[in-house]
Amino acid sequence: MLRAYLDSTGPARKVVRYRRGDVVFSQGDPGDDVRYIQKGAIKLSVLSRIGKEAVVAMLGPGDFFGEGALAGQPVRIGTATAVVPRASVLIIEKEAMVRLLHDEPAFSDRFISYMLTRNMRIEADLVDQLFNSSEKRLARTLLLLARYGQANPQRTLPKISQETLAEMIGATRSRVNFFMNKFRKLGLIEYNGGLKINSSLLSIVLHD
Repeated sequence: MLRAYLDSTGPARKVVRYRRGDVVFSQGDPGDDVRYIQKGAIKLSVLSRIGKEAVVAMLGPGDFFGEGALAGQPVRIGTATAVVPRASVLIIEKEAMVRLLHDEPAFSDRFISYMLTRNMRIEADLVDQLFNSSEKRLARTLLLLARYGQANPQRTLPKISQETLAEMIGATRSRVNFFMNKFRKLGLIEYNGGLKINSSLLSIVLHD
């Protein structure tokens, strides 16, 4: 029942489809709903007062975003952009989302589990930025994008630029290019019309 709800439309919810480069919502837009990714990938970014953009997350199928609306956040604090040719996003109005969380235990459990997992991911990202090299940060980011260790990993990633990867790990594009070539030569990743992530890439993250 939960899966059917998240895959369908109905009162107070609709599905919107986006193409690569389409803006799902912009920083400063009213925050009056919660979004759920049915298909594709969404980039979340934040623009500073001096015009510098930082990518804060890459999200895929099964991920929620825009949940700040539930905590009384009046406007979006970042911009969401589609990064694949076709993405489908379920838009759930704030009031409907609140009712779901109150009335549907299965939905509430799913959402709370997602938020706890995301909070742990944010903490791990902070530790990663503070203590790990850019090579390890890149390897970890690629594994996370491929959903390594989850029930349904996607070894072939949607197209993502080296500029975006550089923004995500806090490095330069030239450093990302250097490490991507290194990973490819070691057989840790492959280019075959898409970017294929092999589980052996984990060795970079675990190496001291």
